[in-house]
Amino acid sequence: MPRSDISVQRRLPIGAEAQQACGVHFRVWAPAGKGVWVEIEGGPSLALSAEPGGYFSGLVAEAGVDARYRFRLEGQALALPDPASRFQPEGPHGASQVVDPARFAWSDAGWRGIPCERLVIYEMHIGTFTPAGTWDAAAAHLPALAELGITAVEVMPVAEFPGKFGWGYDGVDQFAPTRLYGSPDDLRRFVDRAHRLGLAVILDVVYNHFGPDGNYLRSYSPAYFSQQHGTEWGDAINFDGPDSGPVREFFIANAEYWIEEYHFDGLRLDATHRIYDDSDDHILAAIGRRVRAAAAGRETFIAAENDDRTVRIAQPPVAGGYGLDGLWNDDFHHMARVALTGRREYYYRDFTGHAGEFVAVAKHGYLFQGQGSDHRSSATLDLPAAAFVNYLENHDQIAHSGAGLRGHMLSSPGCWRAMTACLLLSPGVPLLFQGQEFYASSPFLYFADHKGELARLVRKGRAEYLANFPSLASPEMQARLDDPASPETFRRCVLDHSERERNAMAVALHRDLIALRQTIFARGPRHIDGATLGDQAFVLRYFAQDKGGDLLLIVNLGADQRHETITEPLLAPVGGRPWRLEWSSEHPDYGGAGISTPVADGGWHIAGHTAIVLTAGEA
Repeated sequence: MPRSDISVQRRLPIGAEAQQACGVHFRVWAPAGKGVWVEIEGGPSLALSAEPGGYFSGLVAEAGVDARYRFRLEGQALALPDPASRFQPEGPHGASQVVDPARFAWSDAGWRGIPCERLVIYEMHIGTFTPAGTWDAAAAHLPALAELGITAVEVMPVAEFPGKFGWGYDGVDQFAPTRLYGSPDDLRRFVDRAHRLGLAVILDVVYNHFGPDGNYLRSYSPAYFSQQHGTEWGDAINFDGPDSGPVREFFIANAEYWIEEYHFDGLRLDATHRIYDDSDDHILAAIGRRVRAAAAGRETFIAAENDDRTVRIAQPPVAGGYGLDGLWNDDFHHMARVALTGRREYYYRDFTGHAGEFVAVAKHGYLFQGQGSDHRSSATLDLPAAAFVNYLENHDQIAHSGAGLRGHMLSSPGCWRAMTACLLLSPGVPLLFQGQEFYASSPFLYFADHKGELARLVRKGRAEYLANFPSLASPEMQARLDDPASPETFRRCVLDHSERERNAMAVALHRDLIALRQTIFARGPRHIDGATLGDQAFVLRYFAQDKGGDLLLIVNLGADQRHETITEPLLAPVGGRPWRLEWSSEHPDYGGAGISTPVADGGWHIAGHTAIVLTAGEA
């Protein structure tokens, strides 16, 4: 029998936790089983004591840190991994391993996080960020990101998933960082190193479904999954149906776990439009509260991906919102992509890429706010600019190009530089995807190491999805789509960091723009207004609190414009002081064609395929 005469201290409601006094305490929710045994590899098999509500628990004195174990449910032939396993050294089908988070010596006691207004996020996939594909290898490049001006690294999902490679969105062990990238302490060392360099670390988590391979939760309880809802990736999670209490507790505890035990500085919540909850306390609001509490005063940032543009997610609780910090803003990406490529297929069809869209997004966040698009959306006028995470590239959007091509390959060099300025000087939170800062030549494709029939179905489903783009639906393009299960598909996506030196002009462009951004917003958010200067040109004016500190960003994606006079009031100088050119995307340091003077002899010359920044000169 497991020991019951020793006081037990637990951090989480379920899982295996080493005790200071003696042994390991195990607790699992398994209402589907009338009895549960914990089987220690090389050790005893002991029955756990039943608790109310379908829980089983017990202290096993013979178990210690690093012990491997499984649970056996009465009436089931196979022993199963722990649903709250902290590590799966042999993958999701193998035994779970006891992990003691207290063994790691953190050096970040003084770390307080990064305020959302200072965030410049860098999205990273650990498996392809370096050839080694490990936490330690990725950590070696963190100084270069800090030098670039990045303030936060966002890591794509790391919950254990099957196979040797994958994006991570088909994870099945929410508490176990995948063995593919290293040990749990390797992950802690990565976060600790980032904090020493002044970088926050945000984790992408998937709380809308589990992957199809290696998911044993239904054996413990069918109540983990919703009976009313589904997703395109599998069964939806039961957050509001019968027996949903322990399920909610599982995910709320998981959010707390990443913040507390790994010192993450926030979460990116995947596809929240597929998180269904009609209860009075929405699961997203509950997660947000628990993250804040776990951070114990550190700055955190919780952003949601939401295709429905549900503004309530980022509204404060006093306004009836869920109290999260930000929303991924596909509107910014889509209008930029149309402006740069002219292509309006599938979900780009509602966007024109005209200058007025850029002005609207800069002022209001989302472009569509319920004014006639077929997208579900709502007004964002009460949200701060930092509530929107903007990007020109992310993992999804690159892969959806079919060939996984980067944005700079689909646009003219001048327009891409100008659009990079628009992103990094936008009032929202900018996000770069790995390698974007040095014009990476490697694609980013969809890859998942599934086998047999599942691999065939995934490949078929991927091809069918991409066929929604007419240009990718032709037999010629369908035949060229990469096989997600092929190791070669994965290998092609690995970054070549030597391109950082070879494309130093691209790095300089991003470094200088990030530095300029931090200068512009150093004293907090600015009031911004904007106007069009033609179908492909616009101006944004950043108003400063101190007189004379206004700034203009002018972007022209079309041909040169010359005006002897110009009637737009936002171009009026400050207190009679002439505008002075502060920055140009056409500087030769960035590979530009040369800088032209925008204001001379009372007239304006707005060069084509250019972005410029103007500040008030001497009177």
